[in-house]
Amino acid sequence: MRYLVIIFLTIGVFACGSENVYYPKPKGFPRLQLPKHEYADLQGKYPFQFEVSKYAVVKPDVSTGAEPYWIIVDYPGLNAKIQFTYKPLNGDLNKLDKHVADAYKLASKHQVKATSQTERVVKLPNGKKAVVIEIEGEVPSHFQFYATDTSQHYLRGAVYLNVATLNDSLSPVVDYLKKDSYRILETLKWNK
Repeated sequence: MRYLVIIFLTIGVFACGSENVYYPKPKGFPRLQLPKHEYADLQGKYPFQFEVSKYAVVKPDVSTGAEPYWIIVDYPGLNAKIQFTYKPLNGDLNKLDKHVADAYKLASKHQVKATSQTERVVKLPNGKKAVVIEIEGEVPSHFQFYATDTSQHYLRGAVYLNVATLNDSLSPVVDYLKKDSYRILETLKWNK
């Protein structure tokens, strides 16, 4: 009987050919369920006003060095955010030049991992203009922008993804946040 068990085990081991070898599957990207684009007016007293996604949560920016009217538009379901920094200009063109230079300096920090960076001035349906900076590559911020009335107000926004993964899987989220960013720029108004 013992020999029979050994024979059957031996046959079982050798009967399994190489086609039954386990090969691990490559990593897949999770399917993202992006919410429909729906907007509401930004709530609160700010020197600016725009429409923000109904699926986002607006919070004050509490990071070190944050100033009044700096806010985070957080997308908890997407693990992403848009960080806004506001600077009053008070008619000082030197301040404007400094803030614009800072915007390019902050965008250039991504050059280490960026494969390309494009800047362009976009004319918005409301007649205003904004500068949009798009950065390609394995970077945490793919989309940045700023808008100003050149005399009193300056607002900069940067889209940040809170996850480190390949761009292929993040592309739908980046595109979704770009659309929301354009909506913000299209509806931007300065309060007096």
